[in-house]
Amino acid sequence: MQKCFFPGQVWLDTAGKRIQAHGGSLLYREGTFYWYGENKERTSRADHIWHWGVRCYSSTDLYNWDDRGIIIPPEPDDPQSSLHPSACMDRPHIIYNALTSRFVCWIKIMNADGTQTSTVLTAERILGPWTKVREGIKPVGMSAGDFDLVVAPDGKAYYYFERVHSETICADLTEDYLDFTGYYSTHFPRIQPPWVREATAHFVRNGLHYLVTSGTTGYFPNPSEVAVGATWHGPFTVLGDPHSDPTDTSHHSQISSIFKVPGKKDLFIACADRWLPKLMDLRYDSYAPLFACAFDHENPKRESALDELRALPPEETSVADYVWLPLRFEGEKVLIDWHDEWKWEDYE
Repeated sequence: MQKCFFPGQVWLDTAGKRIQAHGGSLLYREGTFYWYGENKERTSRADHIWHWGVRCYSSTDLYNWDDRGIIIPPEPDDPQSSLHPSACMDRPHIIYNALTSRFVCWIKIMNADGTQTSTVLTAERILGPWTKVREGIKPVGMSAGDFDLVVAPDGKAYYYFERVHSETICADLTEDYLDFTGYYSTHFPRIQPPWVREATAHFVRNGLHYLVTSGTTGYFPNPSEVAVGATWHGPFTVLGDPHSDPTDTSHHSQISSIFKVPGKKDLFIACADRWLPKLMDLRYDSYAPLFACAFDHENPKRESALDELRALPPEETSVADYVWLPLRFEGEKVLIDWHDEWKWEDYE
């Protein structure tokens, strides 16, 4: 039995297998925590397998997780499906709609033509069965990258996403959470990667809205950035990197979601993936210039930068680890300190 968190170490489920819930999030329902994410157990470049569905785990203590199986299975018999194992399916997010009494899941899909779309599914239970409602969705007509889904106390839902290689968008969802109303706001316009913000994680504290994002460097880690605003649509003020990490890699991880621990006065957990655990000696400044050059179409060294990026070690995301750390606050400022081990019970 595990009795505390060990950030960055291999995390096994109660059956002794690696937890496969990458790019994931947590839900709390009736005394049980559910952790779900990308199932990378069969991921292989050689076999053209990007994912093997969405897997879910349950726990009553946040430390020990029972495998509840693949709740959204891949569709290997349909090469055109957004859920085919070769499809670049990322970052499932599940929210509950009290009006329809259904769970809703949105998933990001990176298409072969370079566009990024969304697939939406619904279910009566978090463990399924899930029904695909629509695929090929372009949120508010845009190519949409990494995202977060959040529900306000009044039941209204918001979709925060990266408008690919451009800016961050906050879009209102319809009452059934299956489409967009058409209203949206724009934030953090940046010229190109690696400065464009992605992997937005939203949380609310003391009436303020926080957005935690990362830069755009693929699976290679980079400095996180926190911004704060008074409303769901901002405007947001950038506060800077919350991590105290001299390598500027957010402790070699990328935050996928922020979870408020129920029953705790002020405990938020940054749930992050360490996508490249075998490359812990990397520093952000060793590869960031390559991304900047590769996305600058006016730079004469662009092709050589692309060649260098292609030569970087390949990802082995099936062995990616997790880095869960508590948030610390100084006024409105957000800080994320490193802990070799820690317990949520030690917090108020």
